Amino acid sequence: MGTTTHSTNTVGKLLLLPNLLGEMPHHEPYLPASVDRAVEKLDGLIAESEKGGLRFLKRFKTKKLPHQTPLSLFNEHTKEEDIDFLLQPLQKGEVWGLISDAGLPLIADPGYLLVKRARALGITVQAFSGPSSLLLALMLSGLPGESFYFHGYLPKDREMREQALHRMEKMATTHIFIEAPYRNQQILETLLETLSDQTELAVAWDLTLPTQSVVSYPVATWKKFPPPNIDKKPAIFLFHAAR
Repeated sequence: MGTTTHSTNTVGKLLLLPNLLGEMPHHEPYLPASVDRAVEKLDGLIAESEKGGLRFLKRFKTKKLPHQTPLSLFNEHTKEEDIDFLLQPLQKGEVWGLISDAGLPLIADPGYLLVKRARALGITVQAFSGPSSLLLALMLSGLPGESFYFHGYLPKDREMREQALHRMEKMATTHIFIEAPYRNQQILETLLETLSDQTELAVAWDLTLPTQSVVSYPVATWKKFPPPNIDKKPAIFLFHAAR
């Protein structure tokens, strides 16, 4: 009489984990307890940078010591042909996390190809809630949130940037974008010079940190006061044209 064997599904999991938006002594007020429990199960971590990955692991109880936990990198320099290599441990049944240096992974960060490939390979992908600077800025700005458009970065060329702003101002939605922190002051000056006086402009920076600030006024009001010093600070820019 023959025997029947059953194959065991050894495919692992990819956990999309939130990170803090800045350096805080304690993560508990900002990250849900489900993240603590998830990190305890990790066999390895895929991070945007080695420094950021180790800093994240040191906040939690882990299977191995943080510096002994396998760590791989996925960022804007990662080649598409390297994705299968990153997912090899998960195909063998391991549980790995994916983080950004700040906030939610894949939101204004690379990584969608990793998730797409993981799903194609039958790897379970699970996302966890956490802070998003884009959504926090929108919530705090007082601008309409029924419809919004995230543009990423505006063109570096000043003329092209101004043309883009004029096009965006004609759309009945809230526009959100970010900039390299060292160019924050420059982009704020461009906004005040380019946008209509009636357009509502909001700038949020250092979100969730003790130095958090959100300024939201029509452009005409902004022009009455010296601009805030947001040089080299993580900032989110939002505006909505008056109708």
